[in-house]
This record gives sequence, structure tokens and C-alpha cells, in this order.
Amino acid sequence: MTSPTRKPPRVPLSEAALAGQVLSGSRVFTSLRVLASTGSTNADLLAAARSGAAAGAILIAEEQTAGRGRLDRSWQSQPGAALTFSVLLRPSEVPPPRRSWLPLLTGVAMASALQDAAGLQVNLKWPNDVQAIADPPGGVGKLAGILAEQAGDAIVIGVGLNVSATKDELPTPLATSLWLQGAPGLDRQAILVAALRELEHWYLRWCDTSPPGDADASGLRGEYLRCCATVGQEVRVELPGGSVLVGRAVDVDSAGRLLVSSDGAAHAVSAGDVVHVRPPRTGG
Repeated sequence: MTSPTRKPPRVPLSEAALAGQVLSGSRVFTSLRVLASTGSTNADLLAAARSGAAAGAILIAEEQTAGRGRLDRSWQSQPGAALTFSVLLRPSEVPPPRRSWLPLLTGVAMASALQDAAGLQVNLKWPNDVQAIADPPGGVGKLAGILAEQAGDAIVIGVGLNVSATKDELPTPLATSLWLQGAPGLDRQAILVAALRELEHWYLRWCDTSPPGDADASGLRGEYLRCCATVGQEVRVELPGGSVLVGRAVDVDSAGRLLVSSDGAAHAVSAGDVVHVRPPRTGG
């Protein structure tokens, strides 16, 4: 792939236009704000949730200076170079054990939105890293990270997507951006609207199914497996506490845990840092 040479213009997001497109007729989202800069949209919404903020709040930042990813990794963004946003949800009808699907659900929504609005083929690395599928096959880069955090009955989902970031602006060495991957669509407004619409679509399917939050009955697990590049791969999983699990990722179970076959047994992984030992498949 030939690296782009001209940086695209960084057009500020329009709060009024976003609110009109996202909130009108929504069954999930109730408010939307765009901040010029903040430390962390997740931290801001967690504080609001603890103060009783209603479900459906969306908080977007043009610049994030103290963002966090999974496993307490730093995730900062330059003004206008990324989409950094969080949503506050209160899935009270979903039993707590099934709420672990929310970050995976968000990954499915982001994958669909990027393929539609940015025109880029992507897949998911368990649990919810959104990756570009590069040319030649096997070349990948992390486009977006997703972090879910809880405050009482509220869950805040945060997304950081690199849009027009240059190599020296990326938050981690393994990251890439839509611009660096040559994506034809770089309109942050259009991508954000698509992402929020897909998130609402999957959230409602997941909540409204019988029983609520059933990943199989809602079709969520099937769609996640379709997007997932991890299942079927030889993996190395760095587990909390420092231990390491090496084996073949064979499935994702009904709780969203990665099932890894190792030494003749299947191990359910609920948290860990996954490395694909071999390049992931190229399906999207």
C-alpha cells in the first residue's frame, strides 16, 4: 500500500448537525455534546453517571489528553485527528453476566460503520480492537480501541478511532489511521453518525431479544464471529497476573469469553492481551 502524502483537512464536528442526525427518532440516545478538549470522555460520563445522569448521553471530544484504553494503556488524540467519544447506557433489563457483551457489541458496530462510511475493510481482534486489513494479506494495524467501564447500574462505552492521524500522532506503535490505510472516506461527521446508528441498532437487538441480552438469540454472537480475526488463530494470551496461555482460539462463548484450546483443554479467557502468532485471516 502506498502511504498518503497530503494530510486531509481537519474539519471541526458540528454539534447541532450531529444532534439533529443522531437524536431525532432515537430510542437510545437522549443528549449529545461536543467538547473542544477534555481529559477523558469516559471519565466525564462516569462522573455524570454517578450523579444520576440519564441513559443515552453521548459525549464527544475534539481532543482527548488523558484517555485510557484496555489494560490501563494511554490513548490520546490530537485536535481533529480522531473520533473520541463515549456513551452512557443503563441496560437494566439485561442480567449482569450478559453485560460483558457490550464492548464486543460496540466493536461489531464500529466494524460495520467503517466499512460503510469509510470504505475500508476491517476486522476485530478479541475482544474489541478494530483492525485494518492491509495489502498484502497479514498486514494489520489497530484503528480503534474500545473501553467499557461501570458505575453502579450504568456502563460507559468509550471509543477512540484514528482518522487522519499521521504516524507521529498515533497513540501506540501498533496503531494506524484511516488516512494511513488509504480509506476513501475520512468524513468524521459521517463516520460518527454511522457508528452511533449501528451501535443503537445492535444495542436494541441485544436488549429487546428474549431473553434480554442473549447474544445468540439477537444474532450478535454470529455477527461478532463473522468479523473476528482471532478465532481460528494460534494465539498467545498474556493474562492478568502475568501468566501466559498459548494455544488455538476456537470460539467465543455465550458470555463473550475467548475459548483457547491448549494442552487438550479449552480455557475461557475473560481478560487478557491477545497476540496472533500467525497473521489473521483476511475475511471482514
